[in-house]
Amino acid sequence: MRYVSFASGSSGNCGLLQGGGVSLLVDAGISLKRIRGCLADEGLELGDLNGVLVTHEHSDHVAGLAMLSKYSDLPMYMSGGTARALLRQINCRKESLHMVEAGVPLSLGELRVTCFETSHDAAEPFGFRVDGENGTLAIVTDLGYVSRSVREAVEGCTAAVVEANYDLDMLRCGPYPLNLKRRIQGNYGHLDNRDAAELCACLAEKGAKQLLLAHLSKENNMPGLARETVSRRLCGEIRIRVAPRNERSEELEI
Repeated sequence: MRYVSFASGSSGNCGLLQGGGVSLLVDAGISLKRIRGCLADEGLELGDLNGVLVTHEHSDHVAGLAMLSKYSDLPMYMSGGTARALLRQINCRKESLHMVEAGVPLSLGELRVTCFETSHDAAEPFGFRVDGENGTLAIVTDLGYVSRSVREAVEGCTAAVVEANYDLDMLRCGPYPLNLKRRIQGNYGHLDNRDAAELCACLAEKGAKQLLLAHLSKENNMPGLARETVSRRLCGEIRIRVAPRNERSEELEI
């Protein structure tokens, strides 16, 4: 199993997950043209995909879904709340949307995908745990805090994509208006570097060996700062990468 990010941040989020005989997009918050180009760089075409895992309905995660729905028959897996929100906001074929429940495993090829609820200001946002033959990947982004249920859902994963959206000092001193700062810091906002470090430490204690820090804010974080904050909290040989905003990331191999 392998995962690579094509884009990560408030301007768009999209990644590719491959393993167990399937190729899946994780979110589609960039244009179809960009998705096709990113797939071509991986030696793939749109027809090689088997589906899309959708975390939630915010535009930076679904901007490309309408065109994907128009030009492909890809099944798109998401919560019921996300599906209903999507049908209200974009022109997407209803039959493309496949509603799944938190905690109920979904078999895609030889992969087992289990969704879990996250705390974000969206209709019914999900994170994903993907179990494959050689290990487990957790995708944990767009959440205001790490709940006990999230910790339990990702326990024992061998690799993880973890949100490290902002540095608290940078956010407090930055240009955002007060109401936006409060939203980002709130329980239904985003995860800061220190909370990301705590989650990464829990993952590492339970066996994680690879981490990809994702969804970094352009204005309120820096890749080196996020990596340093997480690194200081970890012990042992953990490989930490940072997903670029608009470029391919280094890949996680599980």
